This record gives sequence, C-alpha cells and structure tokens, in this order.
Amino acid sequence: MEFTGKKVLVVGTGKSGIAAAELLQKKNAKMVIFEGNNKLQETEIRAKSEAFAEAKIVIGELQEQDMDALDIVVLSPGVPTDLPMVNKLREKGLPIIGEIELAYQCAKGKILAITGTNGKTTTTALLGEIMKNYFTDVKVVGNIGIPYTSVAADTTDDTVTVAEISSFQLETAVDFRPEVTAILNITPDHLNRHHTMENYIEAKESITKNQDASCTCVLNYEDEVLRKFGENLQTKVVYFSSRQKLSDGYYLDGENICRSFGGKEEIICNVNELNLLGKHNYENVMAAAAMADSFGVPMEKIKEVLVRFQAVEHRIEYVTEKRGVKFYNDSKGTNPDAAIQGIRAMNRPTLLIGGGYDKQSEYDEWINAFDGKVKKLVLIGETKEKIADTAKNCGFTEIVFADSLEDAIQICYDNAEEGDAVLLSPACASWDMFGSYEQRGDMFKEIVRNLKE
Repeated sequence: MEFTGKKVLVVGTGKSGIAAAELLQKKNAKMVIFEGNNKLQETEIRAKSEAFAEAKIVIGELQEQDMDALDIVVLSPGVPTDLPMVNKLREKGLPIIGEIELAYQCAKGKILAITGTNGKTTTTALLGEIMKNYFTDVKVVGNIGIPYTSVAADTTDDTVTVAEISSFQLETAVDFRPEVTAILNITPDHLNRHHTMENYIEAKESITKNQDASCTCVLNYEDEVLRKFGENLQTKVVYFSSRQKLSDGYYLDGENICRSFGGKEEIICNVNELNLLGKHNYENVMAAAAMADSFGVPMEKIKEVLVRFQAVEHRIEYVTEKRGVKFYNDSKGTNPDAAIQGIRAMNRPTLLIGGGYDKQSEYDEWINAFDGKVKKLVLIGETKEKIADTAKNCGFTEIVFADSLEDAIQICYDNAEEGDAVLLSPACASWDMFGSYEQRGDMFKEIVRNLKE
C-alpha cells in the first residue's frame, strides 16, 4: 500500500494515533487528523506531536467534503469499526486500516504475533526476550505498550518483530501476515465492542487469515474452540496442553514442561526452575517456547531465557510484605478469566480487591473459583453492586464496598492476618476510575508501599 502523497485520515489522537501520524509523516503522506472529543482544542492536539503541526485538524464531526477528499483511513484500536462515521467512510469505498496494518505495510523483516484473551503480554515479553537472546535486531511491539508504527520505519530485512495483537487491532488488519502466530485462549471479553462471542472469536482467529503452509500457528489444545479451529487450518499447527500429554506438541507432565515430536520426548524445564507462578503461566511458557522453536531458535537458547524471566508488571506482580501480609498487583486481570488465574496463583488465604468498568462480563465463574481461598471480597467501581449480587447468588457473602482504591487497600490491610495475601485482581477494566490498568496498578503499589507497619 502506497502512502506517499496520499490524503490519509488518522482517527484518534492518543498514543496509537500519534505513532501512526509520525510514521505517515515519514512516508510523506498528507494527513487529516480527526478527534471525536469536541472538548479538546486544536492547539492541545497540535502540541501532542510534531506530526500534527502541518496536518488538517478536525474536531467533533467529519464533514462530507473532508471524506470525499480522502484516499485512506487509519483507525486507532480504540475506535469501534461500526461507528456511523466509519460506516460512511466504508460506503465511500475507502480502504480502512488500523495501526497494525499501517505498520506492517511500512515494515521489513519477519514477524511473530500473539493474541488471545489472557496471557498475551507475558507471552509476548517472554518471546521477545528469547528472540533477543538469539537474534541481533529484535522489536517487541503492539498491545504490550509500544505501537508497531513507532518502530516500523527502523526495521530492516534482518529485523525480527514480536507483536502482541488485540482483537481491536485484528479488526482492521488486511494483509498482515506473521510467519508464526499464537492464539493462547478465547474466553468472553470485550463483548461491549464485539457484541457477540462469535464476532470476538472471528476477530481472534483472523490473525491466521493470510498465513499459508509455510507458516506456523500455535494453539491451546485445552481450548475447545481453538482445538477445532486448528483442525481446518492450512498452516502448520503446534498445540500445547497443561492437562494432558500430547504425542506431538508441548505439554505439562507433573512439574515438567515437555516437548514431543516424531516419537521423541524431551523435558524442557521443571516449573520450579521458573520465576512465574501458576498453570496459566506454564501455558504462556509453552506457547513462547513453541513459537521460538518453530522459528528456528535452539532449545538451549530458549531455556536460558525461560529460567531467568521475571513476571511482567501488573500481572500477579509481587509488591511487598507488611506485617507478614504479602501484596500482589494483578491490575492486568481486566476480565473474569484473567482474574481466575490470579486467584489460582495464590497459595495463601487472600483478601481480594475487585470491580471497575463494566465490559458486560458475567462473574459467576470468577466467584466460584474462590474455592475457599478468598476470605474477603472488597469491591470498587461501577460494577461493585453487580459483582456483589453475583457473589451472593453463588453463596459468597464476605463482601465490603469501598469508595476508592486507597479505601479498599486499607480495609484489606485492617482485616488481614499474618500469612494472608492481598490481591488486586479486578476482573474489570479500569476506565471508570483510572486512565488505564497501568495507572491503577501503579497507584496500588504506591499506596501499599506507604502503608504503616
């Protein structure tokens, strides 16, 4: 896709929109920047990036004449693809792509891409470290926090790019074709955006749509949707399982992570050698190892990284210990399935902080996963009453409402005994009270560290 001299609409002026505009500026595109928030001033938007300096800025509503002058539309991931404005642009026959597709069109080298409901960030960070342990030029990008567009212009034919890809980003992918992909799992999430589970599954599975027999897709054998999906793929499929031995693939056998291909079995490592907690993390390890192995990285190089890798920030992250109580930050547990993994990783009685922005999730499975481990559930945010009602219906009544995160932490601390854990694992997004899950996690850590012993 050619961008030089083309009139390109960039929708959104956040991190992704800025990175897209800066890449388009390097490609000498003529830009129109659209910002739907009519409370922002043009001067504020231009101040965000030099790439906005010469661009036309449109705030609030895009006029018909502006649409008719366009050649290409680039949507930021947070912009729903079914907005009336986007539908109108689509009806005009304009190519509508996202930040990932824009970067892919401009980048060089090979790409490995990871999606799934949970575990993406840990797996991406781990795979990135494995790649850096073997290749010279490695970029780790995507939903992990570094826009692919911000590094695309710096890639060469020798670059290996590892990308965390969300369902939002996949909605606007066109030619995007990674050499190796992984879909870690699919559980209900973002249904306020995708509307149906079928749409969400289709978005996740589309990461493979341009792959052929020369490519590899790594899939979770224990996810029924993915197991069936793999049966019909044209790519080479590699499965991993945390519940049973596979004749071909990666699996957890007791405390050993193993690989079996062509009748040959091999122990890769023992889980006690890892710095990661929980079966879900062993799945992440298997996925990363399978992807690296498929890409030609020697197993000894893979294992070197597996045993030294530390958990990513905000994902069951140990913070500190006060008065014999351990505090864990799992702010990235933004949906019930992720929060279930947080609970399962706890090995002591737990006081749990949950609640936040409502993504139309159901919380029954999360509550039922408490399994006698959760002593008290302290709820914040707009979902607190919905979660409390679900908890009571499931027979769990040790519930306290808090007005703020600070209040919730203090309630937990006041009720915790030596040997307990306090876990922030909200099962909800952060947008009702915080700008991001990172901000929520950072605030949790700061408040906890300032608690008086």
